[in-house]
Amino acid sequence: MRPAIIACLAILPLMAAGAQAQEHHHHGGADSMAAPPPPFVASSTKPFSALMDDAMAVMDAGMQQAPMNGIAEHDFVTMMMPHHQGAVDMAKAVLLHTQDPEIRNLALGIIAEQQNEINVMQAWLQRHSSKETTK
Repeated sequence: MRPAIIACLAILPLMAAGAQAQEHHHHGGADSMAAPPPPFVASSTKPFSALMDDAMAVMDAGMQQAPMNGIAEHDFVTMMMPHHQGAVDMAKAVLLHTQDPEIRNLALGIIAEQQNEINVMQAWLQRHSSKETTK
């Protein structure tokens, strides 16, 4: 094989990795066109594993669809909100399936703390979004 062809073949995986990273940043691609999962509902009619799968699917979809603008603080907040909501949903799921007082206390603490952090992030986003529109 010619050296130029070998060099091109060696670069292809690097180009593909770069394209994947760029695609992930913009949250585009085939997955973004898929219908989002239904909202999470903590229901005692489902086994715990199914509730965890549901919570993960909603969280992953929320993080993939987070509106990003390339500003680190903004992008961090928009992706962390669904991540924290995922923790809240998982804690709700375990509350339906355990009587262990230590785990129940942990789950209740997660719900309270993560919801508080979601509220802080929503307030930050609201303050900073209004600043961006007035510039």
